Amino acid sequence: MDIRDAVEADMEAVAAIYNDAVANTTAIWNDSTVDVANRIAWLADRARAGYPVLVATSGGEIVGYASFGDWRAFDGYRHTVEHSVYVRTDRHGRGVGKALMQALIGRARALGKHVMVAGIEAGNASSIALHEKLGFEHAGVLKQVGMKFGRWLDLAFLQLTLDDRPHP
Repeated sequence: MDIRDAVEADMEAVAAIYNDAVANTTAIWNDSTVDVANRIAWLADRARAGYPVLVATSGGEIVGYASFGDWRAFDGYRHTVEHSVYVRTDRHGRGVGKALMQALIGRARALGKHVMVAGIEAGNASSIALHEKLGFEHAGVLKQVGMKFGRWLDLAFLQLTLDDRPHP
């Protein structure tokens, strides 16, 4: 498996992974799928912001992707990012998410970010366990802040401190 920066040609596979998560999971709290043009625009937006979009490839196929962006849009949060990581359903449990996360954490550190935040549907035990293995700590749960598939969803927040600097 290789991890590399995404390019426009990857966005068809990224859209397929995203749309599967929309249609079949509570990992993405959207009801609408996206087209390739949407993902190309998203990739361009991340690039303009200076943030990575990474893809994991195996046998020439994209099996997962990850990115991060601003956690909140206010200046005081500029050292904090929130990430997303999605793995193709047939590749769950094979280390793809971990490899993507390790690369993404390295990129955040290289950009001088201080904290990485994960917002995970509280019932997603495998994602929470992966984050814990990577050193993320629980920061709290917001109860019933989302809904999908006709039920309320809780949002668990985890965070990873990326460096030990005492001041920004």
